[in-house]
Parts: sequence; C-alpha cells; structure tokens
Amino acid sequence: MNENQSQESEESPAEEGVVAVRRAMRILEAFGVDDAHLTLAELSRRTGCHRSTVLRLARTLALDDYLAQRPDGSWRLARAAGWLGACYQATFNIAEVVQPILRELSAATGESATFYVREGKQRICMARVEGPKSIRHHVRVGAALPLELGSPGRVLLAFSGEPGEPYESVRRAGYMMSLGERDAEVSSISAPVYGINWTLQGAICISGPISRLSESVLLELKEPVLAAASRLSRSLMGVRQG
Repeated sequence: MNENQSQESEESPAEEGVVAVRRAMRILEAFGVDDAHLTLAELSRRTGCHRSTVLRLARTLALDDYLAQRPDGSWRLARAAGWLGACYQATFNIAEVVQPILRELSAATGESATFYVREGKQRICMARVEGPKSIRHHVRVGAALPLELGSPGRVLLAFSGEPGEPYESVRRAGYMMSLGERDAEVSSISAPVYGINWTLQGAICISGPISRLSESVLLELKEPVLAAASRLSRSLMGVRQG
C-alpha cells in the first residue's frame, strides 16, 4: 500500500462520520413549524436519503432524545431538540442578525438602511446603517417615532392587521413608499420582516432626502428592499439560506 492509499484509508472513517452527521442534521432540519410528525417516507423524500439510511440515523438520534418514534411509526422532534431551540432563543441577539443585512442593503442602494420594531403606539429604531452619501436622513438607534407617519410605521400597522386604507393596499403590495409624510424632506420605502410562525418582527427600510429619492427612484429600489426583508425573515425563522 502506498502513502496516498494509506492516507485515504485513514481519512475515510472521518469523512464518513462527517457525512453521517450532515445527514442526521438534514433529518432534523426536515421538520417545519407545522410538522407535528413525519413519516419515514416523507423524511426520505425531504432529505433525499434512502429510507434505510433515514431509519438508521433516526434511531440513533432517538437514543439521545433528538427524535422520538410514535406508535404509528412516524417520527417527531423530541426533548433534546426542544432544548437546543430554547437555548438558541434565550441567547439570540436580533441585532447581530439584522446589522449585516442592513449593511448589504445600504451598500446595494447607496442609502441609509434601518430596522424598526413596534412598541405600543410607536416604532423604535432598533438597528441602523448610515448611507455613504454626505446628505442623508439621520435617525439614532433607540429613537421613538410615530407609527402612523412614514412607511416603516405604516408597514408595521398594515401587517399587524390595521383595517382600512392605506393598510389594505400596503398588504396587497407587500411594501410601502412614503414621500414627505413624517418629514417634508424625507422619503422612504419599507417592507415587513417576519419570524417563527410568520409573526411580524419589524420593518426594514431605506430612507433619504426626497430630492434624491423620488417616487420613481424608490420604485427602482423596491427589489433590494424586498430581497433584504426576505433574507432577514428567513434568518429570523431559522431557515437555511440557499
């Protein structure tokens, strides 16, 4: 046996172990928030693994309470998986997830990007990345602004179920533009951000001087804003980006 063959034989068990771990993780990730339990066939379909492989790995995961088998043969997430989720939620810092996406959005649009959350009858600036241009709209992190003025607040109201117009139109469109509503010199475009179980978490927006961000320019920047809202929602839901 030459040196290369010897190295391959030594590395093979480790590589097989990595593959097995990744397949086991795919089984756990196959469960969604609406899946109380899944059959072996469905787990096989979702993971792309052979049924015998899924069964072997599921039984291994069950030994440490990550999965449990029901009397009908289907599988559900078990105690250990729930504990990991609880630990994640207890230590989760939303700003660490939001900030990188705001930086990407600001870089893509050349404008300031902000994430707002609702607090009672106000919207709070939770995170912000200033745009690169010297003339820009300024808001400090922690600032409280009215819900009913400006696109971020109206998005928060619309996707919290506020009846009537303009909220019905905002829900249909999936975003809102605002020109000079809260501040005569400022325009913005915002979209909703969701978390687990599609609960509204906040609104992401870009804003700037109305002299630069006209209605036509805001429409051109709509797609980057919607894409950022989608990426952030997927991150907050814990969905793998792909």
